[in-house]
Amino acid sequence: QPRTAPSGTTAGDRAVGYWLLGVCAMIVAMAVIGAITRLTESGLSIMEWAPVTGVLPPLSQAEWERLFALYQQTAEYRRVHAWMELADFKTIFWWEWIHRFWGRLIGLVFAGGFLWFLLRGRLHRGLWPHLAGLFALGALQGLVGWLMVASGFGERTDVSQYRLMLHLGMALMIYAYALWLAIGLVAPTPPASPAARGLRSGLIAFAGFVAATLLAGALVAGTNAGLVHNTFPLMGGQIVPNGYLRQDPVWLNAFETPAAVQFNHRFLAILTVCAAFTLWLWSRRVPLASAARRALDYLALGTAAQVALGIWTLLAVVPVWLGALHQLGAIAVLSLTVWALTRLRISA
Repeated sequence: QPRTAPSGTTAGDRAVGYWLLGVCAMIVAMAVIGAITRLTESGLSIMEWAPVTGVLPPLSQAEWERLFALYQQTAEYRRVHAWMELADFKTIFWWEWIHRFWGRLIGLVFAGGFLWFLLRGRLHRGLWPHLAGLFALGALQGLVGWLMVASGFGERTDVSQYRLMLHLGMALMIYAYALWLAIGLVAPTPPASPAARGLRSGLIAFAGFVAATLLAGALVAGTNAGLVHNTFPLMGGQIVPNGYLRQDPVWLNAFETPAAVQFNHRFLAILTVCAAFTLWLWSRRVPLASAARRALDYLALGTAAQVALGIWTLLAVVPVWLGALHQLGAIAVLSLTVWALTRLRISA
């Protein structure tokens, strides 16, 4: 947590914080829409990047047919969706269009809110670097999103799992950054717990586990690894599945072999929930402010619920609604982690 976090002591700061919380809610919705876009194989349905004119959907039959003709040139259409007619194409088109439109809307809400608070003198100097950083990251995220989509325009039938991981990772980084800022502006500063220095270091390490598990989940989505070995706890009757080390060099398996990708995500998820309960047990032995203790309680419960949801999603062979709910659960765990970090202070 940066030492320059705003303290949130004025009504103006709280108003800015509530605006940022609104932006955070929009980012959560964006991530869920993105999950649905991926699960419905809609991401390659729009072959053009038009940041301004693309805000409008097709307004004529001729435009629909032109866009469908572009999509028919992709390897995904030829090898996976050759059965589609225009009506089927419209279904996947709308998910991708909504995803892009919502991204533009987030940018508009952020820029509009920034200008409004700026003109009313509500932005103190300490906020400027943070808000500028968020704006720059948001603009970069739009470019990364297009580069991800463009990776599927060759002979691939999906986007690159590496670029998908980068795109989701950046989205969640932006979300966590904005949420941390918002909490600092809205929530009262909790009492310090000087004896919890080691516990806070453990919580920071736990945040690393959460990040690694989230990125591994992006690789699962990018390689369709959730559609293999839909059993738990064993995979193909074994703890470590056959074919885990199918590729050479060995490290490539962690990114491109579906069985290995799924195993790694499972393993990281189990490590994360074990770490969450280790922190919870540790917190029972350390004098803490009540806000910090409650935050760690919620974090342990939320992490366990997310693992259970992940197992359910796997056993059900990843239906769209459950896959999207699992994505939402991951964001909830990330949110609880950020909240716990803001509640566990070790110095005044």
